[in-house]
Amino acid sequence: MSQLFTPIRIGRYELPNRLVMAPMTRSRADDDDGVLTDIVATYYSQRAGAGLIISEGVYPTANGKGYVRTPGIETKAQMDAWKQVTDAVHARGGRIFMQIMHCGRISHPSLLPGNAQPVAPSAIKPSGQTWTASGQQEFVTPHELSTTEIAEIVTGYRMSTRRALEAGFDGVELHGASGYLPEQFLASGSNKRDDAYGGSIKKRARFILDVLTAMVEEAGGDRVGIKISPEMNYNDIIDESPQATYWDLVGELNSFNLAYLHVALFGAPIDYHALLRPRFNGAYLMGGGLDQAAAEVALENGKADATVFGSAFLANPDLPVRFATGAPLNAPDRDMFFSAGEKGYIDYPALDVAKRA
Repeated sequence: MSQLFTPIRIGRYELPNRLVMAPMTRSRADDDDGVLTDIVATYYSQRAGAGLIISEGVYPTANGKGYVRTPGIETKAQMDAWKQVTDAVHARGGRIFMQIMHCGRISHPSLLPGNAQPVAPSAIKPSGQTWTASGQQEFVTPHELSTTEIAEIVTGYRMSTRRALEAGFDGVELHGASGYLPEQFLASGSNKRDDAYGGSIKKRARFILDVLTAMVEEAGGDRVGIKISPEMNYNDIIDESPQATYWDLVGELNSFNLAYLHVALFGAPIDYHALLRPRFNGAYLMGGGLDQAAAEVALENGKADATVFGSAFLANPDLPVRFATGAPLNAPDRDMFFSAGEKGYIDYPALDVAKRA
C-alpha cells in the first residue's frame, strides 16, 4: 500500500492520509469587509478527504491585507463566515488549519484602512505590482515599523490565532514565505534595520520567533505550523546567505514543538529538503509542484512525513480517491483561479460525476 494512504500524527491529530491541501489564494471574499462568500464552505468541504487542509492566507488585521477579495479573521462577521467553513469540513470528517498571512509591504494603500501605507521592517520599495479593485497597481515605499508597532503586529497574530480557534479551526499556520512580512524581516535584502530586529541572522529571525511565541501561547505548539520557501525569491525577496539563514531559523523552531514545518520549493538551486529535514524534530511537510509519483518516492525514502498538493486539489476535490484508484485528473482552469464566482471554484466534478458524464 502506498504510504500516501497511511495514517500520520501531526501535532495533536491523527490524520487518515498524508495528502495535505496547500494554502491557495482564491479571492472569494467580499472586498469591502473581508467576509467569505457562501460558496467558500462548499469549496473546502468538497476537499475534506485531504489528511489536512491548510486554508488560503487570511490577514490577521486589516493592515495586513495585500490583495483584492482576500479574507480576514479580525471581525465577528469574518469569524462567523469561517465557522461555516470549519463546520462543513468537520461534518465530512476533515481537519483544517488556518494560514495567517500578513502581507506587509506587498500591498497598496487602496487596500488598507484610511489609505494607509503598507508596513515593512525597512522603508524599501519592492519591485512589482499587486491586485487591487481597480486592477494591478505598483507597490509603494512602505512605512518602516517602529518597535512599538512591531509589538502591536505580534499581538495581532496572537489575537488572530485565538479567533481562528474560536471559529473552529484545528490549528494555524504562520505564512513565512512568498515575500510577506515574516520573510521581509528574515531576508537581508528587505531588512536593513540596526536594532534588535535587524543585522545578524538571529536578529532578523526574531520577528518570526516572536510571532510563533504568541501563536503557541494561544494554541499550543501542537496546533501551530509554519510555512517557508527558501530562495523562492517571490515579491522581490533576496537574502545574501539563504542557506545559513534557513539553517539557523529551522534550528530555532525546535524549541516550540510545532505541529509541522511546511517547506515548499520552487526553483531553489539546492535541495533544501535534504538540508532542513534532518534539522527539524517534528513532522515535515514537503510541497512545491509534486505529482503522485514524486510524493510517493519522498515518503518511501523518508524525505517527508506528508506531502502538499496545490492545483491538483484545486481541480480535483476528490484527489485522494483519484490517486488511490489511478483515475485521471481534472485540469485546473487557471483563468478562474482568482475570479469572484463559482466557475473554476466549486464546479470541478468529483469522480462519480465525471464517470456519469
